[in-house]
Amino acid sequence: MPETKVLINLSNRHIHVSAEDLEALFGKGHQLTKTKDLMQPGQFACEETVTIKGPKGEFKGVRILGPVRPETQCEILASDQFKLGVPGCPTKESGQLDGSFPMEIVGPAGALKKARGLIIAKRHIHFDPPAADRYGVKDKELVGLRIPGERGAVFENVVCRVSPSYALECHLDFDEGNAVGIGNGSLGEIMKK
Repeated sequence: MPETKVLINLSNRHIHVSAEDLEALFGKGHQLTKTKDLMQPGQFACEETVTIKGPKGEFKGVRILGPVRPETQCEILASDQFKLGVPGCPTKESGQLDGSFPMEIVGPAGALKKARGLIIAKRHIHFDPPAADRYGVKDKELVGLRIPGERGAVFENVVCRVSPSYALECHLDFDEGNAVGIGNGSLGEIMKK
């Protein structure tokens, strides 16, 4: 019988930056300052924050997550679309930036207008290959995620992402967590189609 229970952690809006954009925003030679390790191996929260601007509004204090990436991307909550003025911002997997929205990023040393990179992150579960075997899932497979409790619900279309560089963890965003009344460290149940 495959395992079904999975640890859930919630993501707030955040940004991943390229080395080139980091220097443009924070100054030549700037390196990210780690404040804490995240559950995914090699990933960490940084001291550095930026302001993200859309056509109608902005969010200050958007945390950078390290390490630097090949391309800058900002992941917002679905409810953030209205304040930024970006209705219809696409829901995508991290790194899949074709068709993503433009944005402006402001740091202490400069500002950037990016033609793409703004997305709402698709809900997903990270698996290392042995965990994927235990749960009976494959990379890119879509599953349901049942959340128990008073405000419980089933989230559909949760992407399974399998890589040797991952640790077993489900990522929902704060909108999704608030909707079902859960916080970091909650458990959900994977439901195969």
